Amino acid sequence: MPDFKLFSTTSHVGLAKEVADELGIDLSPITTSRFSCGETYVNVEESVRGKDVYIIHTSTKDVNEGYMELFLTVDAMKRSFASSIHVILPHYGYARQDRRTKTREAMSSKVIATFLERVGVDHLVTFNLHSEQIQGFFDIVVDNISTRTFFADYFKKKKDLNLEETVVVSTDAGGAKAAHKFSSKLGTSFAIMHKHRSDHNKSEVVGLIGDVENKAVIIYDDMVDTAGSVCNSAEELVRKGAKKDQIYLAATHPIFSGNAVERLNEVNFKEIVVANTIPVTDVPKIKNLTVLSIAPLIARIIMHIQTKQSVSVLFTDINKRKNQ
Repeated sequence: MPDFKLFSTTSHVGLAKEVADELGIDLSPITTSRFSCGETYVNVEESVRGKDVYIIHTSTKDVNEGYMELFLTVDAMKRSFASSIHVILPHYGYARQDRRTKTREAMSSKVIATFLERVGVDHLVTFNLHSEQIQGFFDIVVDNISTRTFFADYFKKKKDLNLEETVVVSTDAGGAKAAHKFSSKLGTSFAIMHKHRSDHNKSEVVGLIGDVENKAVIIYDDMVDTAGSVCNSAEELVRKGAKKDQIYLAATHPIFSGNAVERLNEVNFKEIVVANTIPVTDVPKIKNLTVLSIAPLIARIIMHIQTKQSVSVLFTDINKRKNQ
């Protein structure tokens, strides 16, 4: 076993423990607490001198508190002479603020990138960035892992879904490229919704490019936040003739903010499939929700990095990997 340490912030300890189990190791101890004034305290409980360090952290609803905890954790590792610091950040908070759409706006995703570099991160691994251009905000190596093979493998095994009569749908033009690649993995047809966004977290569907008449549909997106876009899309697809009882939703990041749970339940999707890039606390409340674990993927990524193998090769053919 290559010599490295695996740590977790408080953001997603459950995922970190799954990764540790996959690797056959224990999570290394770290203390995180809050002072009465609200400031964060971090202390690494064992030596990391000369070690490769991996920190698992994700952006949750407490995104600001979480990032501060991550920055302090990285700083503690740096000041303890860690050889290299790899941050596994499944959900990159602030990813949607990657460009200026109005004058005098902050470009928040660039600010986060700057902070991560300045505190001492050597390598970042993240999943399905909302915009691939965010990688260009960094001068360190960023591995942006796509989950389309991960989801495709799941849907190919569904016996009650005829892929020859299924359409993969993107909720907007921005996600069309990713959704088209996903449809290619599945061997299905493809369609694009056209939506108008009037304000933050507010959108309406104004058109559809493609044929969904009498078809099962998989709406494919990188995240579900307030669920407005995916729910509006599902309702419009039914109006366009898609099978009402065969509307699926596949999304990497289950943010589920605001009244997302109520919206999702009103639409009554056949199945909602998400990854555990964020802790899903509303599982009992959401109808037909399936949560897939990315822990095995993260464990293999870590092992490939530690043994100086390619990371990208892991995501070329998921069926070949299982036979290795």
